[in-house]
Order: sequence, then structure tokens, then C-alpha cells
Amino acid sequence: MDFWGHLDELRGCLLKALAAVAVAAVAAFCCKSWIFALVMAPSRDTFVTYRLFELVTGSAVRFQIDLFNPELAQQFIVHMRVALWIGLLVVSPYVIYLLFHFVAPGLYAHERRHAVKAVAGGYVMFLLGVALNYFLIFPLAFRFLGTYQVSPDVPNRIALTSYIDMLLMLCFLMGVVFELPILSWLLAKIGVLKASFMRRYRRHAVVVVLIVSAVITPTGDALTLSLVALPIYALYEISIGVVRRTERKTH
Repeated sequence: MDFWGHLDELRGCLLKALAAVAVAAVAAFCCKSWIFALVMAPSRDTFVTYRLFELVTGSAVRFQIDLFNPELAQQFIVHMRVALWIGLLVVSPYVIYLLFHFVAPGLYAHERRHAVKAVAGGYVMFLLGVALNYFLIFPLAFRFLGTYQVSPDVPNRIALTSYIDMLLMLCFLMGVVFELPILSWLLAKIGVLKASFMRRYRRHAVVVVLIVSAVITPTGDALTLSLVALPIYALYEISIGVVRRTERKTH
């Protein structure tokens, strides 16, 4: 095809992707009770993470944090935003397939195999990052910040938008950060990244991880910073192993 033919093909892929996201978002919008039971679960002391901590520590985790809505249309806007994100997450494999179907004819056979591995691995790692945030990082950070008081005379009442913004932002950022092993594998494949280099600058990586964690976390408390920094550093160590294994296969 000529340039305009490729452009028309790309337009068709994007329209299909937008239609799929729209349908999934509408479906999520209609499932308000189920969706927000899932979204609001970490705000209650009956959440699975707190129950597991009770089993491990032997002490009950009890707290009550009130959420409120200060604006007239904000709950409806939050409903639409959450539905859009859920819809995008659900249909993202189909969107990725459409984009891959568009670029696949221009790739060699071995490039297609590597692309499939990178896309599939990247999607799985993104979901793992979202899951880690939902089940560990966000609940513990929310409980700590939501129950922290400078004085008993100042009760905490958290705005709904603050809760949703922090949850969605951390889910997205942790999903992106979990792409580190996939990125390291791709760089090792093209010979740009070496395991020896990553080991040599391990101490520098710790500093970078702390800086990235400080940027990611919307709060300045040490607990949230640690909860984000530890998984990122673990990903760095995993990436060293991935790069070392890729080097052995290449040579």
C-alpha cells in the first residue's frame, strides 16, 4: 500500500480500538455497584489485605475513615472516569492486538516473535503492577495516611476525588514501573544493556529508585515511599537476571 493506504488502515484500527473502549466503558458504567464495591474495598477494614495482616500479626486491624463528596457533580464525574479506566484495562489486549496487526506485516518473522513476547510480557507485568498496588501499596498507604492525626481534635474526612486520584495514579504508575524487566530484555536483545553494567551501578540504582519512588508517591511519608521503593528495587534485581540470561542465549 501507499502512504494513504497505510494511513487509512491505521485510522480503521484506531476507530475499532476506540469503539471497543467505549463499549467496555459503558458496560463498566452500568455495573456501578460491582465496580465501586471493588474500588472502595481498600477503604474498609474488612479488606483482604488487612485480614491477612491480622492473621500474621495476631492483632485486629480496625479503623473507620469517612469519605465525602464536596461538589455537586463530582460523584457522576468520578463514576465516568473509573468506568473509562476499567473499560480501557479490560479491552487493552484487543487494542494491543489491533495495533500489532497493523505493524506486523512490516516485521521479519523473528521480529514478530520478539514483539509478541514483549507485548504479552509487558501486559502481564502491567497487570502485576496494578495488582500489587491494589492489594498492598495503596491499602497500607491509605490506612496509614487516613488514620494519621496531628491531634484528636482534627478528625480525618477524605474527599472522594482524593481517594480515586491516588488509587488510579498509583495503579497506572506501578503498572508502568513493572515494565522494567521487559525494557531491560529488549535493550539486552539489541546489545545496548549488559548485566555487568547493571551490577556495577547497583548503588546508583538504589538512589535512582528512591528518587523515582518519591516522584511516584503523592505523599511524603516514609511508609508509602518504602512500599513503592522495595518492589522497584526487586524489579531491578530481576532485570539483572533477565539481562544475564539473554546474554547467555545470544552468545
